[in-house]
Amino acid sequence: MPDLSIIENLPGESLIRKGLLDLHNGETTIESLLLMIAKDDLRRNGLSMERDIDLDGDAEIALYDLLRTSGEPDSYSKYNSLVRELVSFQRALRHRYRRLGAQVAQN
Repeated sequence: MPDLSIIENLPGESLIRKGLLDLHNGETTIESLLLMIAKDDLRRNGLSMERDIDLDGDAEIALYDLLRTSGEPDSYSKYNSLVRELVSFQRALRHRYRRLGAQVAQN
């Protein structure tokens, strides 16, 4: 597993950690699919992801389908909630990554 200190205390940290562990183990889960939705942005902002899930289609559709088939009573609301949490995490990570880059440049 990569160094995850960059995500400590960010909103959604536990969700992201679980997704990274699932990716590491090659598991297709709600959390790992959520990471696949934003994989390029996450990588650009310092989050090391060792592997991807080999999907036939769009990660967003795969996530919704998994929620729907997993017995989630309101898969639409759960999907939207997860995506909002992901977006919040992305914003916080982007801010931290920029701040860390500025600190490195000052030294």
